[in-house]
Parts: sequence; structure tokens; C-alpha cells
Amino acid sequence: MRVSRRVWLALVLWLGIGTIALAEARLERSGSRLDEGWGGGIDLTLAITEPVPWRARVLADPPRLVMDFRDTTIPAAPVDARKRVTGVEAGAIRPGWARMVLTLNGFYTITTAEMRTGDAPGIHVSLQATDEATFRIAAARPEPPEWAMPDSLPPPTPEGSGPLLVMLDPGHGGIDPGAQHDGLMEKWITLVFANELKLRLVEDGTFRVALTRNDDRFVPLETRLTLAREVGADVFLSIHADAVREGEATGATLYTLSSEATDRAAQVLAEWHDRTDILAGVDLNDSDDTVARVLMDMAWAETTPRTQRLAFTLENAIKAKEIQMHRHPRQAADFAVLKAPDMPSVLLELGFLSSESDRRKMRDAAWRARMADAIRDGLKAWAARDAVIQPGLRR
Repeated sequence: MRVSRRVWLALVLWLGIGTIALAEARLERSGSRLDEGWGGGIDLTLAITEPVPWRARVLADPPRLVMDFRDTTIPAAPVDARKRVTGVEAGAIRPGWARMVLTLNGFYTITTAEMRTGDAPGIHVSLQATDEATFRIAAARPEPPEWAMPDSLPPPTPEGSGPLLVMLDPGHGGIDPGAQHDGLMEKWITLVFANELKLRLVEDGTFRVALTRNDDRFVPLETRLTLAREVGADVFLSIHADAVREGEATGATLYTLSSEATDRAAQVLAEWHDRTDILAGVDLNDSDDTVARVLMDMAWAETTPRTQRLAFTLENAIKAKEIQMHRHPRQAADFAVLKAPDMPSVLLELGFLSSESDRRKMRDAAWRARMADAIRDGLKAWAARDAVIQPGLRR
């Protein structure tokens, strides 16, 4: 018996909260270090078990570097104080957030702050000595809102009607800047591109579009999938711009959820016992864990091939526009925003902020327009084929 789409959408919220709440990153003292940078600067490297939302900023009186991390355990002394850093403290500041404070011996501004992903994720922050006036301007910048729902979302359409609804997810935002390099911040480039892509999709007339954020605000990972569930999105596209060590990678990349991550997510869901009203008002407290896991497996069995076709079609469309892609253009990863069991979900890395050529492209409005056209063409081609192969699966 086919379970309704509304039930599967409720499972999205359930899965997102379960998997993210149970996973916590750790800053590790081993591999973390504090060095004196060139020209009187400071270089900070932090080893972390997995990428998390985070931000770094300077504050005054006394001068200090403040770093906040989502769902992260921090040792009391993650790095030793040095000549230019007179003290290091760390601890929880509120539920779900931890803070590290480095007291500085003078006035500095942040020149680089980036999360390096891959097999050995880490955070790198560089500070350069500056004058007091410049420092105080940076320290006086107002705090952004932690997070809030977008001001408006398109209302759901009745099942079986309306054009395909695409949920665009500009990565990071607010207190989570993402990667930063050479004055370009990931949270801004993803928002700019998402809005440009939205315009392309709406003008085409084939799509309805919603955004998980439409300004510089922090939206928790689980909330991004909740927003998609609330509007009844047919496709979820998360937009990012990665950073690795200089020279290691260039080009766009498409990510889908790995099979191993699917298995782990299903296991977490099957063991989640507090199920009252979690499936569209249905109390599943008396349901067996095995039944819940079978339902999840059924959902992923339908969605996974559709997701793989979507990633393949987007790859072909990007290459058709002669846009450079990574040497491995399609990859699998355990990203939280890809864990919707009933909704094809793809993460698009526009490029690498750590690559000079990629940064130049992402700053170029003409290049972004070409990429937006490629994504539009890919979504149209996929939707047409999907409607033929699996009629009735879309709303």
C-alpha cells in the first residue's frame, strides 16, 4: 500500500531532527594549533571531527577573537596561548552552541576564516595587526539575527496540481558565514546565486520556487528540511561554495546522499521511540521499530533513483554550458540537508572559494547567469523524464 506524500513529508522532519540532534562535532586539541602569522599576524587552525555551522568575529574591551560553534564539544583549552594571544577560554553559551574566546594582545582584524571540508575537516582563521580605529569598526558590527523563518513562502497546492515546486537552499547565513576567502563570503554568494536562479526558474513558467532564507539569517539545518516539508516541495537544491587547501580542487560539484548515510539515518529513525503525532497526527508510539525502518527503506527505494537521475541530468546540463566541473563531478556524502526520504535532494557546490579561478567566476554575473541557465535546463529535462518514468510520484 502506498503511503501518502504527507506522511513521507512528516518523516522528513522526524529524520532531520533525530539525526542532527544525535550527532555532535568535537574540536580536538590534537591537530589544533596557534601560530604567529606573517607580518605580526595570528594563524589559528582547529581540528574538528565534522563540519558544523560556525562564525568568527572580533570584539573590543579587551580585544578578543570570539568563535561560536553549533552542536560542538570544545575542550577547556583547545590551543595554548602564545605571545599574541594572552588567554584562551571555551565553554557552552546556550543550548546547542559553544564558544571559544581568544584574548588578543592588541588590535587585529580577520583576513581569512574558512571551514575546510573533506577527509580531515578543519577551521582556519588568520588575523592581521591593524590600527585601533579599523579594529573598533569591525568590533562594533551589530550581531545578525540568529535565525528566523523566511518572511513568506508559497502556499502548498492541492496534490496533483501546479507546476513543480523547487526549494532552493542558500547555504549558511547569519552567524554561520561558511567559507571565506579573499573578501568573498560563502553565505553571500549562495544567497546571490539562489535569488538569481529563482528569477530564472520563475520566468521560465515551469516552476514554483521557495527559498529557505531570503536574507542574511541563520537557519538551522533541520529547519531547512522543515520549510521544504511545509510548502510541499518536489525538489530540494542546496547551494554552497566549498573551500579546501589552495590548488587542490576547482570546479562545480554535485552531491547526493551516500547509501551508508541512508542506512544510518534509517537506523536512527527506527530507534526513535517518542513518536506521538509525528506522522501527520498519527500516534506511532505502539509501532514496532522494524516497521518504521521498513517504511523508511520503502521511501528511499523510490527516491534514490530519482535523485541519482536528477544529479546526472544536472551534470549534463552544466557541462552543456561549458562550465568547468570538479574532476569527480558527482559525489556522495552524509550531508544533513540531503536526508529527505521522499524528496529528491541534491547539494550543488558552485566552486571552491579556495581557488582563485573559481572565486573570479563566482564574482562574475555572466558566469552565474550561465550556471543558473544550466540548472534551469537540467531541472526541466529531469522533470519531463521523471513524469514519464514515475507518474503519480510528484504532487
